[in-house]
Amino acid sequence: MSSVAESGTFMLGERPVNRFGYGAMQLAGKGVFGPPRDRAEAVAVLREAVESGVNHIDTSDFYGPHVTNEIIREALHPYQDDVVIVTKVGARRGADASWNPAFSKEDLTQAVHDNLRNLGLDAIEVVNLRAMFSVHGPAEGSIEEPLTVLTDLKRQGLIRHIGLSNVTLRQVEEGRRITEILCVQNMYNLANRADDAMIDRLAAEGTAYVPFFPLGGFSPLQSSTLSDVAARLGATPMQVALAWLLKRSPNILLIPGTSSRVHLRENLAAAEVDFPDEAMAELDGMVPA
Repeated sequence: MSSVAESGTFMLGERPVNRFGYGAMQLAGKGVFGPPRDRAEAVAVLREAVESGVNHIDTSDFYGPHVTNEIIREALHPYQDDVVIVTKVGARRGADASWNPAFSKEDLTQAVHDNLRNLGLDAIEVVNLRAMFSVHGPAEGSIEEPLTVLTDLKRQGLIRHIGLSNVTLRQVEEGRRITEILCVQNMYNLANRADDAMIDRLAAEGTAYVPFFPLGGFSPLQSSTLSDVAARLGATPMQVALAWLLKRSPNILLIPGTSSRVHLRENLAAAEVDFPDEAMAELDGMVPA
């Protein structure tokens, strides 16, 4: 519990969440498709995360598909009062495990209802619209039509708040003309810092920024500088990479994922890393990708 508490809290709407959360993507099978190798361990990871103070869980019904949400429900339902579940819509999985856009009114409405059913919820605290103009990163394109659909579902009481994922700053601005944007979820880590200006702007406005792939994604972060700093601090490189994100900006909420309780404990211990300013400056000076 103490390790997560060290990370501090941030408001997601009316709900205070610990800045160290958990991402459920890795609970599905290889390639985020199909069932997990060890379902019992997946359930145990979720329960230990919440027992350790994690109260912000990021998921999507297109993980699996349906797999992670069903495991979350099995592990945690009925949910503790302080647990905030955030999901994503805007994509669907092909039979070949491909990631495909799903932006139509019918697709988005079905996705929200699927999330509600599989999670066992009457309303979802936060639904992020995943912009699928490119699978590999943000790309320009209007989000007005799909965001209007989610705004209508919000008026119906099925969604409490709306966020955006895989978006540009222009799309964030477009979204804000349609509805309140509670959070932004993009790829960001020590080696991928294209969103530096966005993070600073959102921080000034009190908006949460949630970096996915905080440890590099399917290609883990590798850097001699990171390894050297970690050795001096008595931590692993991945713990230091997470600690750097916590120190980078107070509006950053972490959602590292894992399907292992051992790895979960290693991740959570990053909140306790004593991170001096000189180490921060050294990592800031790394040349990003």
